[in-house]
Amino acid sequence: MKKILLAALLMLAPFYTFAQQKFGHFSMAEIVPSMPEYTTAQAELQKLGEQYEADIKRMQDEFQKKYEEYQKEQANLLDNVRQRREAELQDLSQRIQQSAQDNQQAFEKARTEKLQVIYEKVNTAVKKIGDEGNYVYIMDTSAGIPYISTKLSTDVSADIKNALGIK
Repeated sequence: MKKILLAALLMLAPFYTFAQQKFGHFSMAEIVPSMPEYTTAQAELQKLGEQYEADIKRMQDEFQKKYEEYQKEQANLLDNVRQRREAELQDLSQRIQQSAQDNQQAFEKARTEKLQVIYEKVNTAVKKIGDEGNYVYIMDTSAGIPYISTKLSTDVSADIKNALGIK
């Protein structure tokens, strides 16, 4: 009888241990926009985007001006001058396209770098909450997890916000 009781207890031990485990959840999509760093990053990115747009606009205006001048003078130009002007316009058009691509890549790089710093800060706070609260897992609900039981998991969003100094 003792052996049966001991075997039953040993079989139930993992379930008891599992029941003792703490699980948490939060939404990165909810926390990040409330961070002052995010607001600052968004403002900096908007300013950078506007600067890139102004650069491209300036280049396009220059192209348009040269193109209009070329069209006015085209009939009176010698062939070699006309070909040189067309080559200049083609070169300017290619530089505009290359600048637009370079600006887009630089913008995406800046965006990624700024957001990475913010995500790292949130992840550090999550780890801190996890260690302090003895959580086994803390899951990000905005990461596409199909289901998290709010009865068996604790919402630690407020704790993360406190750790980040967000009110």
